[in-house]
Amino acid sequence: MSTARGDESTAGSDDRTAGHPDAEPADVASEERRDRPAAVPAEERARRQGAGQVALVALAVLGVVYGDLGTSTIYALHAVFNGGSAHLAPDRVDVLGILSLVFWTLILVVSVKYMTLVLRADNRGEGGVFALVALLRPWRALRRRSRRALVLVGLAGAAMLYAGVMITPAISILSAVEGLREASPHMQPFVIPVTLVIIVLLFAVQRFGTAKVGAAFGPVMAVWFVAIAALGVYGIALEPGVLAALNPAYAVTFFARNGLVGFLVLFAVFLVTTGVEALYADIGHFGRRTIRWVWFCFVLPALLLSYFGQGAALLAHPASGAQPFYNLVPRPLLYPMVVLATLATVIASQAAITGAFSMTRQASRLGMMPPFRVVQTSEQSAGQVYVPAINLVLMIAAVVLVLLFRSSEQLASTYGVSVNATMVATTVLAYVVARERGRWPRRVALPLMIVFLAIDLTYLASNLLRVPYGGWFPIVIGAALFVVMSTWRRGGELLARRTDDDALPLTDVFALLRRTRAARVRGTAVFVTPWLDDTPPSLTHQVERNGSLHRRVILLNVLVEDVPHTTGGERREVEKLRHGFVRVRLHCGYLEHVDVPAELARCEGLHVDPAAATYYIEHEYPQHGSGRLRGVAAWREHVFAFLKRNCPDPTTGYGIPADRIVDMGLRVRI
Repeated sequence: MSTARGDESTAGSDDRTAGHPDAEPADVASEERRDRPAAVPAEERARRQGAGQVALVALAVLGVVYGDLGTSTIYALHAVFNGGSAHLAPDRVDVLGILSLVFWTLILVVSVKYMTLVLRADNRGEGGVFALVALLRPWRALRRRSRRALVLVGLAGAAMLYAGVMITPAISILSAVEGLREASPHMQPFVIPVTLVIIVLLFAVQRFGTAKVGAAFGPVMAVWFVAIAALGVYGIALEPGVLAALNPAYAVTFFARNGLVGFLVLFAVFLVTTGVEALYADIGHFGRRTIRWVWFCFVLPALLLSYFGQGAALLAHPASGAQPFYNLVPRPLLYPMVVLATLATVIASQAAITGAFSMTRQASRLGMMPPFRVVQTSEQSAGQVYVPAINLVLMIAAVVLVLLFRSSEQLASTYGVSVNATMVATTVLAYVVARERGRWPRRVALPLMIVFLAIDLTYLASNLLRVPYGGWFPIVIGAALFVVMSTWRRGGELLARRTDDDALPLTDVFALLRRTRAARVRGTAVFVTPWLDDTPPSLTHQVERNGSLHRRVILLNVLVEDVPHTTGGERREVEKLRHGFVRVRLHCGYLEHVDVPAELARCEGLHVDPAAATYYIEHEYPQHGSGRLRGVAAWREHVFAFLKRNCPDPTTGYGIPADRIVDMGLRVRI
């Protein structure tokens, strides 16, 4: 029996996003329509409205995109000289060597790799690991090992990114509050309690949305970057010779002098790049041009001035190595700087949390995670969402991390592994995207990938040496999330295959109606189904068990496309069939909200009252099969069955009136 199902269909049950491995996803949507540009990004709208609007967008970019990168100045050099297994002496050779590594890391990794190359790989303006996976559409040929490997690489990168998001509030806020200890030794007992209070309050306000608070993010971060740049200039004035670190020879000399110790502290140098993956995921909000402009013209100079200023202070006063950032601040400004740093780290944490919410919705719609309850917190912006379950998990993780590690230098050992692993996944996926979608010749793409992968793996090797000192945390969390996501994906594929046998072609259903002489009752039945051509088992059961069917039957496919948004012309398709049957296909992006009744009302020529229709929705209940012989290990069957039983119904987000839904349960052995 031949069936055609939408690979990204979320209709009927949550595992439909996993799709069928043998089918082309949403074949009715042509490649030309899929590759059509998205809606006008914020930067283009601002440019059309004038220079003032461009400045406002640039200010918003500071608040949303660069918080994490900007606040790494608080703890990066502190971790270099205090967080390693072997402490460095802040003498001229080591300080200039570290600053040279910081400079060239920001240039090669952030400026060249991400700003110049990776930001080119967007999916209708959206970025991030899941956007890269969606661009490659690996589910179109999942039986090929190379395509399945791409999914696994994407899942691994996303899992480690989640682990990094858990660490961001803990290390950022704790590093800022530690300034109290520098202001007065008597404040030491209050550092942990104050940090915990701020973290709990931060997560508590997430349910109210960030629209109003977000308006202040940009100005605060602008003040932050100006402040750290000014402090950097102040520090450089103390020791102008620190600018010699621009010469990469100092980095070579550093390794020649320190050997293994120099390699060990690379994990701390890598902290200057934290936040770059979140930056890549935010291009859909602002566009790559504004993000690049703000980076090269404002953020990068401010960061370099801050790092070089801290290095200059270390050369002028070696005793300041205990806390290079705060020891650069003049004494009368110390308390105001602690307050400003705390605000900046809260903003950085807020951006990471919001990104986790968006990433969760994106992953669920692509079938890579179970669905979660998503609350829309803004009527104007579809991107502002709140996911209660994820918020609770992130808050608990942040609190546990602060209580467990109790200092930013200890937390630094946990942070790099997660971000670095995600960077490796991004490098691999971006290379494949450049080759397949960008048509880059191998002679250009391969050398670039080798260079950047060599940098990523060198830093990763140093970060992995921190596993006994805290690096185990993101690995454990990432591995657990990888198991959940890969099991959900694989279980969804197997469940889809098993249920295909119960789906009948329309011709067989028409023959069944004639043979059983089923009564056609008044009204409209809407069967929410993942099958693009065949009929859902619930329809067949209705005819066979009850001997009746509505006079009008709508077979509704809700197809989640490989793009973040769809436009009106490609969104709805209506195909009138025989015997009162109509097939409706709704194409939505993986970042969009779907209101099924409203979409049906907009369908041309349908002439149906969606509020008066009866909606039939199927739910599969997986039963344990025989383990590995049926395609998945027995323990993973139990994991998938547990996830399936406890995840919310994805159709609750379809806007269907609860009193118009008929649930049909199907027991399926995987």
